[in-house]
Amino acid sequence: MSSIYFIGIGGTAMASVAVALSRAGHSVSGSDTTIYPPMSDYLAEHRIACHKGFDPENLIGDKPDTIVVGNAVSRGNPELEFALNERRRLVSMPEIVRNELIGDNRSVVITGTHGKTTTTSLAAWLFECGGLRPGFLVGGIAENFQTGCRPSGRSRNGIFVTEGDEYDTAFFDKRSKFLHYRPDIAVINNIEFDHADIFDSLDDIEKSFRQFVSLIPSNGLLLVNGHDEAACRSAEHAFCNVERFGFSPEFEWAALDLSFSPGGTSFTLRRRGEDAGAISTEQFGTYNALNTLAAIACASHGGVPTEAVREGLLSFKRPKRRMETVGEFPGGVTLIDDFAHHPTAVRATLSSIRDRYPERRIIACFEPRSNTSTRKLFQDEFAQSFADADVVVLGRVHRPERYARENRLDTGALGEALARKGKTVFTGGVTEESDYPEDIVSFIRRHTRPGDLVVLLSNGSFSGLRSLLTESFREKS
Repeated sequence: MSSIYFIGIGGTAMASVAVALSRAGHSVSGSDTTIYPPMSDYLAEHRIACHKGFDPENLIGDKPDTIVVGNAVSRGNPELEFALNERRRLVSMPEIVRNELIGDNRSVVITGTHGKTTTTSLAAWLFECGGLRPGFLVGGIAENFQTGCRPSGRSRNGIFVTEGDEYDTAFFDKRSKFLHYRPDIAVINNIEFDHADIFDSLDDIEKSFRQFVSLIPSNGLLLVNGHDEAACRSAEHAFCNVERFGFSPEFEWAALDLSFSPGGTSFTLRRRGEDAGAISTEQFGTYNALNTLAAIACASHGGVPTEAVREGLLSFKRPKRRMETVGEFPGGVTLIDDFAHHPTAVRATLSSIRDRYPERRIIACFEPRSNTSTRKLFQDEFAQSFADADVVVLGRVHRPERYARENRLDTGALGEALARKGKTVFTGGVTEESDYPEDIVSFIRRHTRPGDLVVLLSNGSFSGLRSLLTESFREKS
């Protein structure tokens, strides 16, 4: 086995892959500026040496055979510059996943603008319930496994399930990550414009997905959301078999008679024109029904029996920060945390929560943080995304200095648009002197009622709002 060093080891995916490679027998170490819990605890638990700060002396001392460069690492990084000058072997994270973890295993790759983490986690769990002990890479922490990545239970001819991100690979490789994962079974759940920092248009994104489709072998399989026009366009020139999933009985995989309850979702599974019986899951929302269909189709094609699929659905736990119930507090307030940051994801999350809790009031707290949501690209779309919220709390635009005012999301104008729709709106951190995000905590503390659902929507930390609200609700009770 070799020694492997990660520049930028503190990220969720990088740390998860580092631990998986350590479990596979490699000697692993790495560095980052600052590593926070839970990844710092996770790395320490697995005895992976982590250097604080980037220093060529780290590489000189560790003498790695291979250096993995995270996609957040750019030229000017002292360790990267040293490695380039010394002609050390550099690889991206997707490359080492393909070479060391996917290897000779059957590769299942889950792609799409939304739903990748949940669908990947669910597919991996269904394979696990079928006794196949899959390897996997998830862009988060898969609750059923308590990790984001692990090697396959077999050295070859096993299953490896990968969350296929369309974001770029590394400073030296601007292709989408999913182009490295050698798909045998692939899913395209949906395609929308996102990642405005690396893609110019929806056409630009579709081009990357078409390249991905071209990698599937002729004896492979592409599963595509039959309701998504962009996904179907990307599948048009596939050389492999293509099967659609969705809510139409004409699709090869269909969820019919869909019904929601506080306990979850149920539907009749129709598989290639034949009824396959009732399906129940504790997940809720229309988009999660699509995620579930895609995972069922993957597992079935991978050889998992239907009964194992049914049992796996009932024992599945959502990944962290995917409609995660943080706490139910005395006084009847429930705090939910979700990764939604694109207007479609915000709308779908709130719609799903409304379906599950039709009588409860929703206080939606949104932080514009991603490279797309902080721009003005979706100003009007965000105004439509909070239809199912009763109260909307808008956080500060993250790192607003990146864009000129006319190109930046205008939270003031967004708040006014939502107020015209009858929403109660609060905008946090309106001035530099604002006590942010404590001003949000104070607003919510004053306005919550018994039975309220407080929903956090951000792909980042929201300045620690989750912890602050948890503490506040406990104190109030």
